Amino acid sequence: MRLQEHDVRRSDWANSAPSSLLKPLTLVVNFGCKTLVIAELEARKLRHEPIDLLTRAIQPALWLLIFGQVFARTRAIPTGNLDYLDFMSPGVLAQSVLFIAIFYGIAIIWERDLGITHKLLVTPTPRAALVLGKAISAGLRGLSQAIIVYLLALLLGVKVNWNPLALFGVVVVVLLGAGLFATFSLIIACLVKTRERFMGIGQVLTMPLFFASNAIYPISLMPGWLQVIARVNPLTYEVDALRALMLVGGTSTYGLGLDLLVLLVAMILLVVVAGKLYPQVII
Repeated sequence: MRLQEHDVRRSDWANSAPSSLLKPLTLVVNFGCKTLVIAELEARKLRHEPIDLLTRAIQPALWLLIFGQVFARTRAIPTGNLDYLDFMSPGVLAQSVLFIAIFYGIAIIWERDLGITHKLLVTPTPRAALVLGKAISAGLRGLSQAIIVYLLALLLGVKVNWNPLALFGVVVVVLLGAGLFATFSLIIACLVKTRERFMGIGQVLTMPLFFASNAIYPISLMPGWLQVIARVNPLTYEVDALRALMLVGGTSTYGLGLDLLVLLVAMILLVVVAGKLYPQVII
């Protein structure tokens, strides 16, 4: 009897609940579902591009096997209580994720030429959901690079932190970093609109972003003007978080909370901007 009374009261509350409370929740759920649909559609492409994922393993292998081994022997770069190869491994992972994500925007130029973008834009799917879904897909590609770097690090004797919470943190950071730079790439694609211009800008941006960060040397070694640039570079905070989570004895210079906050806020802002610019790719 009491159970029936409780069910009646709960039903009455649900019926009397103001629509102003239910509508935002419904919008959030719908937005999330549409975002995941786009992400799933993009992720299907991974099954058709296994060779592409394998060829992208060459770059981190070269950095760790050649550059890392040589500089570890010279001991020219002070890295505190970490061996140089340990210090460098999170930077190589961040670099690999960056190089995948920064060219992700060219996909919407191809989709525009194939007529796919036009079909997506006439659907009721929010533009931000289209952008965020593609960003999540870029994050999944980034995780494939994380697996490769972890395997290389294991072979080279890097002191990797295998704590489940630390591994989960690495997954979160890789997803945020890949999503952030993929969204930035989408913004560039919406503005330049041609493959040739996009590839040129992408190639110009990758190396400055990489070298103006703490990926392969501490920021303290940089000249003052470059330190300023490094501290506003999102890649710096991605590397800082990965270094704290990925390594045994690794620490965060800025604090793991600040690293994650910077990446999250930057990604949200870029998703909003990219959502506004997305329809311009067809103009």
